[in-house]
Amino acid sequence: MKINRYYLAAIAAFVIWGFIPFPLRAVSDYASSQIMFYRISFALLGTIILLLTLKRKALQSDWQKFRSESGLSRRKLLTVMTTASLLLSFNWLLFIYVVNKVSVQAGSFSYLICPILTSLLGYLVLSEKLLRNQWLAISLSAVSCSLVASGSFLGMVMSLLVATSYAFYLIAQRKFQGYDKIVLLGVQLSISFLVIAPWYWLTLPAGGAMLPDGHFLTQTLILGVIFTILPLFLNLFALKELSSGTVGILMYINPLINFTMAFLYFGEMASPQQVVAYVLIFLSIVVYNWHLVSAGRKSVAVAAEIK
Repeated sequence: MKINRYYLAAIAAFVIWGFIPFPLRAVSDYASSQIMFYRISFALLGTIILLLTLKRKALQSDWQKFRSESGLSRRKLLTVMTTASLLLSFNWLLFIYVVNKVSVQAGSFSYLICPILTSLLGYLVLSEKLLRNQWLAISLSAVSCSLVASGSFLGMVMSLLVATSYAFYLIAQRKFQGYDKIVLLGVQLSISFLVIAPWYWLTLPAGGAMLPDGHFLTQTLILGVIFTILPLFLNLFALKELSSGTVGILMYINPLINFTMAFLYFGEMASPQQVVAYVLIFLSIVVYNWHLVSAGRKSVAVAAEIK
């Protein structure tokens, strides 16, 4: 029974993220930069409240850990932290633009290929090893991307930009092993806010942005708290008992819900090339995670034998 809570937490996190097109489309008349500014503002405020209440010990522990680092290590960590913050900001801003101005499909496709792209970049940047099935999955993903590009080159470019920016963000996160993710999010949001706020307010008059009303503030508050802080907190809770591989498989719930919303609710259509591309990307996901699925089956069989 205990493990079920962690599975439910992981599933709930990715289900919540799967419905993010709803609040984004609800404010699609506003500029992407305006949505971004308020999302970061509300997310930062919520994170600060969380850090000062439930995460105070983690905040103090991470601060002591950072202070114990050498001067060179601290400078490197600050450089990587700033880079990660800018990557996250770019990823969020671009994803908002893609969902509202291109298509929900393009946004969904980016997070389907993101885990596979992250592995490829991990191999190229960090010299991480890849299994044969993962190389096959990367090849299938490349074919899928080429098919999507033949139907919508702009959509493919946008999807790759979203996926690549988040993949590099995930790689940068690996430099912060041992640090609490909520604390890291608070620092990254603070840096993002310091970068975006001046730029946003200086360009606001020239951009002719709409004045935020109650509806806009409510939707961006939901984006900042319900679709940012809550699922991350649930994901961290799930990782206390579940392996990162298990959570990695569950994360595909997010883009699958996005795709369902794109076709059934937002009325988007797919060309024959795109349909083939989506079939290939789903196949590549199965192939990419096959070693994890096989390991899970062996664990179940061993548990059955013990019983």
